[in-house]
Amino acid sequence: MTPAERLRKNQRMLDKAIRELDQMRVKLEKQEKTLIQQIKTSAKNGQMGACKIQAKDLVRTRRYVEKFYSMRSQLQKISLRLQTYRTNEQMMQAMKGATMALGSMNKSMNLPQLQRIAMEFERENDIMDQRQEMMDDAIDDAMDVGIEEEGDEVVEQVLEEIGVDFNQALGETPTALGTAAVPEGKIAQAVGGGGGGGGGGDPVDDDLQARLDSLRK
Repeated sequence: MTPAERLRKNQRMLDKAIRELDQMRVKLEKQEKTLIQQIKTSAKNGQMGACKIQAKDLVRTRRYVEKFYSMRSQLQKISLRLQTYRTNEQMMQAMKGATMALGSMNKSMNLPQLQRIAMEFERENDIMDQRQEMMDDAIDDAMDVGIEEEGDEVVEQVLEEIGVDFNQALGETPTALGTAAVPEGKIAQAVGGGGGGGGGGDPVDDDLQARLDSLRK
């Protein structure tokens, strides 16, 4: 029989003894009430001899009731102590199991191997970061290739939709912007014509401006 089984057995015995003491105490308390009524009856009837005997029985019964209370208190104290021991036993078993588990884990743990794995993980992680950065740069470069050409295609498509030749517009743009390359007489003629009635401007620019104005409407 294990210590835990012995503790449970003794606990059951103590609980049974406490119940029996309570039952006997209840009977004695009932007997005490009965003796009190008998003493009153004997006193009323003038039976002093019987009254004295019944009084002695009453005192004796009360002493036993007190004794049973004291015995119950002692048994309850022992029962609580056994419960404490039982709890300590369970705690010791739990600690024993936890200690064995921790010991097994510590034995199976290889610190040098764990450090080597951590270093390898850090190295592989750095390599992955470098490769990812290279891939990102390559993707960015690939995405940049053809952006300018695609932009020119979009502009050409828009200009075709409004009826303007893309190459002609690109060829005339520097002329319109770089006024320093245009002869002074032509600039004066453009300015003078503009003041007259608006007929001296470049037809291509006027047509482009008119189409752009129509798109805004």
